[in-house]
Amino acid sequence: MQTNGLPEADARTTARVFVTNDTWGVYTHGSKQIRGLLKNYRDGRMSLTDEPVIERDGPGSALIDARQTMPAVVSVQAMELAVAKARKTGIAFVAVRNSGHYGGAGYYAHLAAEQGMIGMSFTNVDPGVTVPGARVPLLGTNPIGYAIPTNKEPTVMMDIATSVVAASKIYALRELGKAIPEGWIIDKEGLPTTNPEGYPAVGALLPMAGHKGYGIGLLIEVLTGVIAGGAFGEQVVSWVLEDPTPVNQSHSFLAIDVSHYLDATDFRNRMDELVRFIRNAPRAKGAERIYLPGELEWDSRVAALEHGMMLPDHVMVRLEGLSLDTGIPLETIYG
Repeated sequence: MQTNGLPEADARTTARVFVTNDTWGVYTHGSKQIRGLLKNYRDGRMSLTDEPVIERDGPGSALIDARQTMPAVVSVQAMELAVAKARKTGIAFVAVRNSGHYGGAGYYAHLAAEQGMIGMSFTNVDPGVTVPGARVPLLGTNPIGYAIPTNKEPTVMMDIATSVVAASKIYALRELGKAIPEGWIIDKEGLPTTNPEGYPAVGALLPMAGHKGYGIGLLIEVLTGVIAGGAFGEQVVSWVLEDPTPVNQSHSFLAIDVSHYLDATDFRNRMDELVRFIRNAPRAKGAERIYLPGELEWDSRVAALEHGMMLPDHVMVRLEGLSLDTGIPLETIYG
C-alpha cells in the first residue's frame, strides 16, 4: 500500500483491519481485498491526497464525508468517534458517506466491544440483491455486524450480509471456475441458477430468509446512504467493476456504553451467564458443540496466531495479482 502512495499510518491501519479478518477465517473480506482498493486509487476512484471531513457534529452523533479516502481508515476513525461520544451520552451514532469497500462489518463493531461497549456497524453496497416479486437487483448485500463484550467468555460477535450469502463468495468461486450452490442467485428470468458467470451484470442475489432479509437490508439502506445524505439504491456504484465513477458507499457505526445502564462488570458477567446458558443447553443428536456467534472466528484466530494461516486459493490468486501490480515479489513478503 505504501508503494502505491498510501501514508504509512493509513497503510498499517488498513493492514490490521484486513489481516484480522484473515485470522478470523473471514478470508473473503481479508487481505485479498487490498488489490481492488489499490486499483480504485490508480483508476482515480479513490483519493490519496484528500482528508475526511466531519460535516455535522453533535453530542451523540456525527456525519463524516470520507471524500473517497481509504475506507478502512475512515471507518476506524468513525467508530472511535462513536465510542468517545458514547462515553458521555450513553449511545452514539456516526454516519459516513462517499466511502468505498470497508471489508467486514464485524471488525469495526469489535472496536467498540474492546472498549467495553456494544458495537454495531452497517454499510450499503451497490445493488446485487433482488426482493420478493422482482427479478432484478434493487438493494446491496448491506452487511450488519455487532460485537458484545463479555468477561471470561469470548466476545459475542456476528458479521453477516443480508443476502443469502456475501457477494464476495460468489466472486471467489467464479474466479476458480466453480459452480455455486443452488439458492444463492437467480438468472435474468428470475429463476434459480448455479452458474455465477453472468453475475452481477445479469441476475441477482437472493435476500437471506426471504422477506425478513429484505426488510433488514432495506433498514440498513436507510441507516447508511439515506440518513447520511449519500448514495442509495441504484445510485451506489460498484467498487469492483470497471467504472470511472468515484466510489460512493455509506457506512454507519453505533456504540452503546453499557455503563450508562448498569455496572459494566455486572453487564459482562451477565453476558457470560447468557453465553454459558446457550452453550450448555441439551444438544441435538449428533451435535458435538453449541457455538455462540463469533466462537468459530475466535477459534480460528487463536490457531492463526499460534500456527500461522494457510490462505485459500482465491486469496492467493489475488495476492499474486497484487504482487504483479506493485512489483513486489511474493518471495519478498514470505521470505
